[in-house]
Amino acid sequence: MAGRSVVVGVGHYLPERVVPNSEFEKTLDTTDEWIKTRSGIERRHFAAEDETTSDLATNAALAALSDAGLTADDIDAIVLATSTADLTFPSAATMVQARLGMTKGFAFDVQAVCAGFVFALSNANALIVSGQAKRVLVIGAETFSRIMDWTDRSTCVLFGDGAGAVVLEAQEGTGTAEDRGILATDLNSDGRYKDLLYVDGGVSTQSTGHLRMQGNQVFRHAVEKLTKTAETALERAGLSSSDVDWIVPHQANIRIIQGTAKKMNLPMENVVVTVQDHGNTSAASIPLALSVGKQRGQIKPGDLIVTEAIGGGLAWGAVVLRW
Repeated sequence: MAGRSVVVGVGHYLPERVVPNSEFEKTLDTTDEWIKTRSGIERRHFAAEDETTSDLATNAALAALSDAGLTADDIDAIVLATSTADLTFPSAATMVQARLGMTKGFAFDVQAVCAGFVFALSNANALIVSGQAKRVLVIGAETFSRIMDWTDRSTCVLFGDGAGAVVLEAQEGTGTAEDRGILATDLNSDGRYKDLLYVDGGVSTQSTGHLRMQGNQVFRHAVEKLTKTAETALERAGLSSSDVDWIVPHQANIRIIQGTAKKMNLPMENVVVTVQDHGNTSAASIPLALSVGKQRGQIKPGDLIVTEAIGGGLAWGAVVLRW
């Protein structure tokens, strides 16, 4: 027998405000067609002025708990992936903990930008496998609209706000790749590539800053690194791409998603794609896509899923799990 971290609930939340590509035509030298052709994005959601990352995260958490048939009293820990927390401290995770009425256990944030949810999922899995928690709420939530340079057409049209969450529960498995739950993970980072994707502000500079990205360079690294990390995680699980039912990738750019699927020899019919509706929601994009994929009827119990993401750092990784 072997301990496994099994997804028993999933949910998401999107702000009410929907921003179509056409809205950017009013202020930027861009078009709906230009944005769609280069990114696959058609619309995204922006948080209201009084809506924070912890607000989005709390709503996604409630949806995931409802899906699991559980309450906050059943949760031992919260791991929240975000680069856009409400405050410098305390963590957004503790704010969610309070709003859920959870008075036991512990909560903390993970910051790995767009790869954040993969890192959070891996950490949550370690907590469960080591016996430190029985049930962990894993959340990805972002308000990237707060760090956009609205004069930079190469970046501000790409990102959106949102949140997604899963509930992981400790269950006994056989120790084989047929088990439900997380089967393998792979995490990586390389700080030499910091200048490819970063925010030019922070606590030490006493400014919020704006997102800066060398898009062509990020694209070049993304397809290669995402393919390799997915293959490494599959190999650790004793599986190959031919065993995969669904890739649920970080929803950054349709061309990156297509390129990675092609390198893994998987058709786009086996990829959950939501980038057209949400844009790049950073750490929120994978749990958002998992939730939407389940709602659509794409993801079913027993399906083998690979999630992979890359973000600022550079940081990248993959998780292989059976739904």
